[in-house]
Amino acid sequence: MVRVVALALTVVTGFSGLVYEVAWQKYLAVLLGSHSEATAAVLAIFLGALALGYALFGRIARRLVDSALERGRSARLLVTYGCVEMAIGVYAFAFPMAFDAVQALSLMLPVANSLLAFGIDVGLCALLIGPPAVLMGATVPLLTQGLSRDIEDATRLHALVYATNTAGAFAGALSAAFVLVPWLGLQGTVAAMGGVNLAAGLALLALGRTEGLPARRDETAGPPRRPEGLLVFTAVALLSGFAVMTLQVVMNRVGAVSLGASHFTFAMVVATFVLSIALGSFAVAGLRRIPAAILPISQWLLVVCLLVLYPFVEDAPYWAHRVRASFPSEASSFYPFHLAVFAGILGVFVLPLGISGATLPLLFHHLRREVGDLGHVAGKLYSWNTAGSLLGALVGGYALLHWLDLNHSYRIAVCALLVGALLLSVRVLARAAWIAVPAAIVCGAILFALPEWSPEKLSAGLFRKRTAVSDLTAGPRSFFESYRSGWGDDYVAFYDDDPAISVAVHRREAGGQTISVNLLNNGKSDSTVPGDDVTTGLLGLVPALLAKDPRRAFVIGYGTGMTVGRLLALDSMDEVVVAEISPAVPEAAAHFEELNGGVMADPKTRILNSDAYRALLRSEGTYDVIVSEPSNPWVTGVEMLYSQEFFRAVRSRLSVGGVFVQWFHTYEMDEDTTALVLETFRSVFPRNAIWFGRGADLMLVGFEDDDARVDLDAVEERWNRQDYRSQFAELKLHRLPQLLVHELTPLGVLAGAELPPRIHTLGRPVLSHQSALAFYRGEIAPLPDLTSPEGIEVGKRTSLIGQYRSKYALSDEDRARMIVEICRYRREPCVVAVAAWETEGSDSELLPRILKTMRQRPEFEPFMAPEVWETLVLLFDPEGAEIPVEQAAVAQQVFYRYYSFGDPFPEAAMSRVRAACEAGGQCAP
Repeated sequence: MVRVVALALTVVTGFSGLVYEVAWQKYLAVLLGSHSEATAAVLAIFLGALALGYALFGRIARRLVDSALERGRSARLLVTYGCVEMAIGVYAFAFPMAFDAVQALSLMLPVANSLLAFGIDVGLCALLIGPPAVLMGATVPLLTQGLSRDIEDATRLHALVYATNTAGAFAGALSAAFVLVPWLGLQGTVAAMGGVNLAAGLALLALGRTEGLPARRDETAGPPRRPEGLLVFTAVALLSGFAVMTLQVVMNRVGAVSLGASHFTFAMVVATFVLSIALGSFAVAGLRRIPAAILPISQWLLVVCLLVLYPFVEDAPYWAHRVRASFPSEASSFYPFHLAVFAGILGVFVLPLGISGATLPLLFHHLRREVGDLGHVAGKLYSWNTAGSLLGALVGGYALLHWLDLNHSYRIAVCALLVGALLLSVRVLARAAWIAVPAAIVCGAILFALPEWSPEKLSAGLFRKRTAVSDLTAGPRSFFESYRSGWGDDYVAFYDDDPAISVAVHRREAGGQTISVNLLNNGKSDSTVPGDDVTTGLLGLVPALLAKDPRRAFVIGYGTGMTVGRLLALDSMDEVVVAEISPAVPEAAAHFEELNGGVMADPKTRILNSDAYRALLRSEGTYDVIVSEPSNPWVTGVEMLYSQEFFRAVRSRLSVGGVFVQWFHTYEMDEDTTALVLETFRSVFPRNAIWFGRGADLMLVGFEDDDARVDLDAVEERWNRQDYRSQFAELKLHRLPQLLVHELTPLGVLAGAELPPRIHTLGRPVLSHQSALAFYRGEIAPLPDLTSPEGIEVGKRTSLIGQYRSKYALSDEDRARMIVEICRYRREPCVVAVAAWETEGSDSELLPRILKTMRQRPEFEPFMAPEVWETLVLLFDPEGAEIPVEQAAVAQQVFYRYYSFGDPFPEAAMSRVRAACEAGGQCAP
């Protein structure tokens, strides 16, 4: 019964251990950044400390047994382990305070060299998570020693300890990503796990009372002997750890290009590895007899399985798309879809990963010699295995990707397993070992001859397609051939798997001319030239137009370099600093140099290969313009750049009169998530405005000065400069009113809007979870209702196009240009602008043509429906005609949904709506 309870508690501690790892990764990303170096450093610290813990507690287990034998008392191993778990729990409660202190110390240290500063921060992180990670290494050696009573029983008990602890880690991986962190936040999650460890520790202390005397060694045998073949077996443990961790990194990236790089994808891949390893260990525990040859044979089988799987890995985007196309884009199918994906990944990898999970218990079986030395042997073995995992994280999952691609890392991992299989064959199979040499030659030849994975398949971005884009029943080869034919003249001009992301450039050419160039990160299109020119251009030019004195700029995300190019083209700009997290994106820059003006060669450009948050906090001086254009917030790590803490860091780096612009999107988004981003933004930038770019792209404009005013005269003066005029002209904006209609919400309007009081913070990172749900549905989100009595009044005073109208009489040509510009991107303001012009009684020939075009285009059909159009005309009625009672409810809905700060309804319109509502009693509150 003691064993059963102890093993059950091992599940619990394994669960908490993996949850800690997830939470610590997010915590330390604040300190180190979320770039590949930071991720590798955190993983190295955790694995290195864990390896040290295995070795340390292996020795402690042996000393406790020796001491107990000398005194004739119980070794109290369960009591020791209980104290260790309680220490982890106590540390968990203190961790948030320790982290705040370390972060403050990091920012206080005056380190000029960025590499040295990063090294110091890595050291501080080691002080933070090193001690509890070392303590986590106590589980396997202490329980292996404490629960085993004889040498025959040791392998089964050891395998059960490893299996149950790993099974708990599997549950922790999924729970942390899907439930705990979104619900409790980081601090709440760590505190909850601290409670779990304290409870487990108390239970183990109670169990420790039942511990009996340890089995005595054979007195004639002398002191514990060094196990035979220790060097070979520990080398195999190291190679196995290296291979499995490298494969996990590779499959995480393959999952990212197949399913999207969300934290759900990473959680499912990690959970697959952990559960499969647990199942392999359970299988060893169930064996009644373990022949010596099973260990080398299992390793050869593992190598063969991975060789067979290799050609099919590049088809992962097809299989993910096939599963996705079978689920509707509804919130209710989100979890069933991920469950189906997890089952599919598990079905593919359970055999090879299960074999890898059996490796350590089988190695332990060969090394066990004395009952009193079991914990020491287990500690040494697992220490070497974890050291191999550390090498896999640093070398296979990071360093090698500076020069090689994912398929090379996969093959290197298989090669490591092949060396391990050869070593085991020589050591264990004795006379039959000669068979291993030709087998190794054959496997090596196959590894060398394997083709590289197709960049076209891996960069296809099928995870953004929610319905089948081609015949899915014909198999992956026919599917990709059919899908590829739809690309026309597109081809992959560049592809690189760097340590951070997989970067591709797709070019489309015709007649020797470049039609478009598209940058894709992890299979997702992040920017296209010329398709995204308006957004990338305005992201640089609008804050420069509004800032007091734009001389120094900071741009987050290089992308295609178009934003940087627009800023550098301004005469006043002295320097543009760019934080780009991916080393491959600057390498791909050559494909955009002819389009962005050659910004990479410009001496005023300075590229920082760094996480933006870290780079900004440690940057020198302030900036007049800061532009943030990261990837989507559902992408792992990107949610940091939408957090309250990041916005505060941005504001602290703005110079007097500086302006910040944050890109956001309403495609593949929902209203609640949009409201969350807006509320978080205005919590730091109360003086703000919202502009729009291309399509569903938004630009959140924040001002350093809480009393900032936008002077139209100053805007006009800057607009009329040749450098600004030429840059806006390239965006097909030839008149100032064309630009001003991009102001969606004027300065100060958002301050009065009633938004849900939710803030996205680094301690409670709800955005990544919520935006991933929205991405799954794939809808275009409407803006939340930003109208309020105060906001409407403020908007009338601060609207730039309103000020322009008050100053100048708009010509029919200007009015038509404005409407064409709005209608190109946003439907509701477009219809409102046309209705406003219609009710002015204009005799322009352009208006009937615009109306005819709108009525002929199907995308405008819902907006030109009689009840909408007639209500809009009624609301704009200059005569102030009464609104019929039966139309009151519709008029109220139209007023709020279609209210445009660029073309506001007359002041009396709301009073007329209220009067009709009171008369009919059919309106909403």
